[in-house]
Amino acid sequence: MSAEGGTKAIVAALAANLGIAVSKAVAFTFTGSSSMLAESIHSVADSGNQGLLLIGRKRSERNRTPEHPFGYGRERYFYAFVVAVVLFTVGSAFSLYEGYHKISHPEDVKSPIWAFAVLIVAIGLEAFSFRTAIKESNEIRGEQSWWAFIRRAKAPELPVVLLEDLAALVGLILALFGVSMAVATGDGIWDGIGTVAIGVLLGVVATILSIETKSLLIGEGVDPGTERRIIEALESVDEVARLIHIRTEYLGPDELLIAAKIAVYHDDTAAEVARGIDAAEARIRAQVPEAKLIYLEPALDEASRQGITGAEPAPETPASS
Repeated sequence: MSAEGGTKAIVAALAANLGIAVSKAVAFTFTGSSSMLAESIHSVADSGNQGLLLIGRKRSERNRTPEHPFGYGRERYFYAFVVAVVLFTVGSAFSLYEGYHKISHPEDVKSPIWAFAVLIVAIGLEAFSFRTAIKESNEIRGEQSWWAFIRRAKAPELPVVLLEDLAALVGLILALFGVSMAVATGDGIWDGIGTVAIGVLLGVVATILSIETKSLLIGEGVDPGTERRIIEALESVDEVARLIHIRTEYLGPDELLIAAKIAVYHDDTAAEVARGIDAAEARIRAQVPEAKLIYLEPALDEASRQGITGAEPAPETPASS
């Protein structure tokens, strides 16, 4: 995902959620529906989520410093993690509490026409936001399934917005169900049931996002297919006898660190080895443009030097920087 990818989806979701939050709050004032209150808090939380994602993206663009020699790319992961753990979890806890209170002390829904009107309009706005996120995701998703895209995406913004919008749409449907049942039966307990369902939904989204963003924050390497392309690029250089070992890690969505130990031929000169390393780096970047930092450590190819076929590979040691 490019540095710009996902911005349109974030802005669309932010604009939609701000408008929806205000309309839901107005509807709650007139109806007293706990489902409407839970959904209003949900939309406020979503608006905060998008604001944090934009802040994280901006801060990740800062230049490297002596204290942070690899830059600030992981700030995007940190803010996405905050979104998942703090805002979604708080929204979930509030909705569960409000739902429990409403079930324990049910009240009739007043002026239900307000709730129905706001929920229907909100569903339309959320559907527009969700469509924008899907459209941007499809540009980079390729042949991956949606679940694989959410699991493997290195840029956190689009998966977060996708799950946000999906949760918002489902939450609105749950709120509509709760209010409708409360009005149809005259029993306000249904409003509380809808609110509890919204809280459970937010909790599930918080769990999924926290697991995925935690993995990115700790540090993830490339997928097997990308690693094969890197290895093929390395071993296609004449001066490289073979790869001994390789390590990869994303320092940010658009910045990949590659450290590898390569075997070179014993009779190559230092100049030839240096040219081979330069060529290998160029071929890797041609295959994987986000490979901004590449460190290659040359070592003598013992099998070639001793004339031994099928010799055991050299023991693996950490690549030096």
